[in-house]
Amino acid sequence: MFAIVEIAGKQYKVTQNDKIEVDRLKQDKGKITFDKVLLYTKDDKNISVGNPYVSGASVEAEILENTRGEKIRVFKMKPKKRYAKTIGHRRDLSVIEIKKISIGAAKKTAALKERRI
Repeated sequence: MFAIVEIAGKQYKVTQNDKIEVDRLKQDKGKITFDKVLLYTKDDKNISVGNPYVSGASVEAEILENTRGEKIRVFKMKPKKRYAKTIGHRRDLSVIEIKKISIGAAKKTAALKERRI
């Protein structure tokens, strides 16, 4: 069983008990629910694809920690001009653990009835 879920504008393929790093979430620690599920499957035969999201599907996760990624060093140089500059960057990340992937009953909307005059 797996799902493809949209978290902070990016898509991740998740299964139960996965630990993934995502862009920093606003919440510090605790449980969080993602309802933007793009695809859900229990096995290879039963696949639910959303338009754009699967109705009633959700992914429950727990934020374990907020951390920072590896340092990326960027070196800029212009030859014959005596210009050299080194800068660095570290991404802010949240480590989350997927607790449960669930699909509820699809929400049924009442069809609008036409009025005849």
